[in-house]
Amino acid sequence: MSSSHRRYAAYQPGRAVRWLLLGLFLLAFVWPLTNLFWSLGDVNVLRILKSRPVLKALTNSLWVSSCATVIAVTLGGLLAWGIVRTQIAGKRIFEAIFVIPMLIPSLSHGMGLILLFGANGIVTKTLGWEGSIYGFWGIVIGSVLYALPVAFLMIADLLKYESRAHYEAADVLGIPRSSQFIHLTLPYLAKPMIGVIFAIFTLVVTDYGVPLMIGGKFTTLPVLMYQETIGLLNFGKGAVIGSLLLVPAVLAFVLELGTRQSRAEGQTVRIGDRAHSQWFEGLMTALCSAVSLFILMPILAFVFLSIVSKYPIDLSVSLAHIEQALNLNAMTYLGHSLWISFLVAVVGVICATAAAYFSSRTSSKLGRLVHFIALVTLTVPGMVLGLSYVLAFNSTFIYGTLAILVLVNIMHFFATPYLMMCNSFGKLNEHLEAVGDTLGISRWRLFLDVLLPQTRATQVEMFVYFFVNSMVTISAVSFLATVANKPLSLMINQFEAQMMIECSAFVSVLILVVNLLVKSGAQYFKAKKGAY
Repeated sequence: MSSSHRRYAAYQPGRAVRWLLLGLFLLAFVWPLTNLFWSLGDVNVLRILKSRPVLKALTNSLWVSSCATVIAVTLGGLLAWGIVRTQIAGKRIFEAIFVIPMLIPSLSHGMGLILLFGANGIVTKTLGWEGSIYGFWGIVIGSVLYALPVAFLMIADLLKYESRAHYEAADVLGIPRSSQFIHLTLPYLAKPMIGVIFAIFTLVVTDYGVPLMIGGKFTTLPVLMYQETIGLLNFGKGAVIGSLLLVPAVLAFVLELGTRQSRAEGQTVRIGDRAHSQWFEGLMTALCSAVSLFILMPILAFVFLSIVSKYPIDLSVSLAHIEQALNLNAMTYLGHSLWISFLVAVVGVICATAAAYFSSRTSSKLGRLVHFIALVTLTVPGMVLGLSYVLAFNSTFIYGTLAILVLVNIMHFFATPYLMMCNSFGKLNEHLEAVGDTLGISRWRLFLDVLLPQTRATQVEMFVYFFVNSMVTISAVSFLATVANKPLSLMINQFEAQMMIECSAFVSVLILVVNLLVKSGAQYFKAKKGAY
């Protein structure tokens, strides 16, 4: 076979895969959203938007999300500065603790506050505190706990890479660190921080786990959407609210694209940590310690309630609640979650890797279209995507099956792993394909033998991201799960509604343990394979 024929044959699988990816996006993302918007024609949109419950929920959501965003971004920025730009002791431990809230469902954050500060909460009883955690400030605190890890990671990523030259020159000139922060750091952060703020705002405003658990009569838009669709089966009203929730997500997406491009063009040198005064580093250590305690307290409360007989009456050690949860099929639901998360991780990594290759290592128009749709998935909140699936697939054979849960989770979490792999492929030698063509090596062979081995660490990170998020998600799957395939995360609210909060605590611990094991296993695998 001639060289030209070999290259032609090699391209055929690539074309087929590109078309399969495009078909997947059209079926699993574009088509459901089209049904969502199409359903708006059957309802009086303006009447719904002007109704008192929607306006009240909108106002509540804006107030809660604004307050939580300000606190989470400010606190996340301080923590990121302490980890990235100072030389405080125990940074690795602090950093590991700061991301723990990402390993449990948002429902657990609200429940954790109830266990600590509710009427019979551990802190409430211990300190004799009188007040209510339910309502506005309860949601704000829970939302901060939920969004803080994301704010921390995003700002830390910004602080890690910045031109060192300006700071070296400032040190030589004897300019104080405070002036360097005002005149160098703040201007550098100004533009990308807009994207961070919108991203955190979107994360909070579209979450229903925290407000559902601890909101009481303080209803937010996601909770109202949940009540209208799950409780009242009013899908038209749910579609209107869902479309409203798309607005901040789209704005955050547009801003993040702009700031990502500017970072990609301007950040090449890691500035690293710097020595500060003893009192300042002591202050940062105290702040990191306080936040770590704040994060760990709900986790410790979950463990405590799981192993006591009856809080606060009988504090003797007992496994009765664990046995009760197991008798109520907790392990069956755990099996569902593990199977769903594993399939999402495996299929998601394959699809995201293929999409990233065609968009970053080829110049086809189809690859660019796949790239665009992959990024747009980032704009759709889980609740909106879940409702769109109900409208699109409720009369099809896939509805109510495990497959639809896997599919919706892949689409929900696709963008971030895809961007991870795009970044990894972009760092490889851009001439590899040309050299392979010259030597008569097929693109498929080059992909398998050269590109994939060099991106193994990224593949592991992608797997963990898909798996962990599928274990903790509640938004998209709430509309689609049945008794036959319900994931464990949805049992938290079910147990809490049945006044079995101890069982809910055990479920939260179980999910956390699984995710910690997966992350630890991934770290061990990468270290063993020499990924670092």
